[in-house]
Formats: sequence, structure tokens, C-alpha cells
Amino acid sequence: MDELAATMTGFARTLRAAGVAADHERTQNLLRALGHLDVTDPGEVYWAGRLTLCATPDDLPRYDRCFAAYFGGARAGVARTSTSSVTRHLAAQAESGGEDGADDGTAAPATASRAEVLRHRDVARLTEAERAEVHRMLSLLRGGRARRRSRRFESAHRGVLDQRRTIRDALRKGDVARLRHRRHTTRPRTVVLFVDVSGSMAPYAETLLRFAHALVRSEPRATRVYSVGTRLTSITAELRHRDPGTALNEVSKTIPDWSGGTRLGEELREYLARYSARGTIAVIASDGWERGDPALLGAQMARLARQAHRVVWVNPHKGYADYQPLTGGMRAALPHLDDLVAGHSLAAYEQLSERLAHA
Repeated sequence: MDELAATMTGFARTLRAAGVAADHERTQNLLRALGHLDVTDPGEVYWAGRLTLCATPDDLPRYDRCFAAYFGGARAGVARTSTSSVTRHLAAQAESGGEDGADDGTAAPATASRAEVLRHRDVARLTEAERAEVHRMLSLLRGGRARRRSRRFESAHRGVLDQRRTIRDALRKGDVARLRHRRHTTRPRTVVLFVDVSGSMAPYAETLLRFAHALVRSEPRATRVYSVGTRLTSITAELRHRDPGTALNEVSKTIPDWSGGTRLGEELREYLARYSARGTIAVIASDGWERGDPALLGAQMARLARQAHRVVWVNPHKGYADYQPLTGGMRAALPHLDDLVAGHSLAAYEQLSERLAHA
């Protein structure tokens, strides 16, 4: 039962990332329902989840896509999207109980437990087919975004007295029949993401860019993405393509400094000279191997921290228990960070998305 609870909790987490209101209470209702059903029957699991986890008709297509992705197409006849799968390599492991399996490039349905294992694997250590599966699951990520108060106002039943509308109504009707109120509107807080595409980040760069694509697709007007290496390059427009593959192809044509060095201090100075980071969530995805002057990086990080609402550094090596920020770049940046988080696996990107939703 504990394994079932872990599997369905992971499924509910995937649904929430896709925008389905599968909260804790609905997940508990699902577990109670499954206690009276045959959990080995994919059909019963499908309908139990659909009836307990979905709140509106808009949730149904998202639920079908996530179910097919998470359980390897066990209910593909219901879902109207193509069946998602992991590689035959994983299927062979499941059958043999070992780590060595032949990968002939074809796909076999993934079990929920295998999908959960894949979520926590370091993307740098995946096979090409496994990495493709992680990228496909990453494309389903639809995280929320923390909101901030804007300068605009909207009508409200409570709030600040709207004198102009109140007086206008009084002049039209001849007396003050009703006091009008207003309140500030809210808007998503802007995220500025800097993705290190230097040689030392090569095993993670593509996955980070696919995460950036998911952010742009979720909040296209409140996300700005730049590649950093030896040059600062804006790639937001390229990432607005609906298809992740097309977007990554356009990005690869745009970035001129793939697999070079990292001069993050100079690039942050250029960014802060041209743009403002005021009120944003600044996210820097890098391993901290700075080829420039660490003192310059520290000074620019201090400027960034004064402007931004929050500064988050994503380091792929942070996912390991023995990691210590010993590189010159990390030591220079660390005093100015609000968060230093991992960025090596799908689970780490899901946690980062949750952090952005509540920053």
C-alpha cells in the first residue's frame, strides 16, 4: 500500500504540474477509492483517478495526456493523444532485474515505478533514449508563477474608494446611491533565466533549455531567457515555438558560443547596463566555473540582488550530498543568493518550478 501511495502521489504531482487541480484532498480520495478496486486493472485505475482528481472539463484532456505519459499508455484507447513510452532499455531492466539491457531504439511502455525512477536520475548519466523520455515528460510541465501587485486597478466590492466612479455615478443618477471601490490587479512575476551553455555544462544544457521552453510556454509574457557563455544572447523569441524540438533547433542556430568558456560576470554587467531586473526572479543555471574575474562576478551579483525580488542559482552538482560550492564563481556568487538548488534531474526541475510559483 505504501508503494501504491507513493506512485499515485507522484502521479498527482505530475497532474498539478500540468495544471490539473489534483490537490492533497483529491489525492486522498483517490487512494480511498483504489482501496476498493483492483489496482492491477488499468481501466479501474484510470476511471478512479479521472473521477477523483479532475475538477472541470478542461482537466480531462490534460488528465488523459498525463495518464498516458505516466503509466505508459495503459489507457491509450481513452486518451486522444499519442501513447508515450520509455525505452526498451527500461523494459528489459524490468524483465531481467538487472541494469544491462539491449536498447534497439524502439519503445516499450513504462511502468509507473520506472517513470518515477527516471524522474530522479541525473540527466548526464541517461542513455540518449532515456534522456528523450525525460525531455518529453518535461514538456508536460506547466508550473504556476508567483504574482505581484501591478499599478493598474480593477473594480472591486471592497478596497480603496474609487472617487472618480463614485462621483460619475452620482452626477448621472442625481445622488450617491452606491460607493464604488477599486483594488490593484496582479500579474505574474517576471522570471529572467540565464542558461550556461559552456563546455562544462554541455551534459545539462539541452535539458535546461527544454525547461526554459516549458517556462516560456507557461508564461510567455513574463519569462525572459538568455544563454550565457562568452556572450549574452537573448533566446526568448526562439523558445516561443509551440513544439520543443522546433524551438531547440532555432535556439541552436541563434547561440554563437556553444561549449566555450563562461564569463558570467561580464555578461551580467552587460545585462544590467541594458535592462532592469527590478522585481524579477533572477535564475542562473550554471556550475560556477567562471573564466573571468570572480571579483567582477561578485560585484555584478550584488547589483542583481539589489534589483531582483529573488536570486536563485541552479547548479547541477548541488544534487549530490557531497557537493560544496568551491569554484571561484560559486564562492563569489554565494553571498548574494537567496537559493542554491539542484538542477540535475526532472524532479529537481519540478521542484524549481514549484519554487517559482511561490517565490
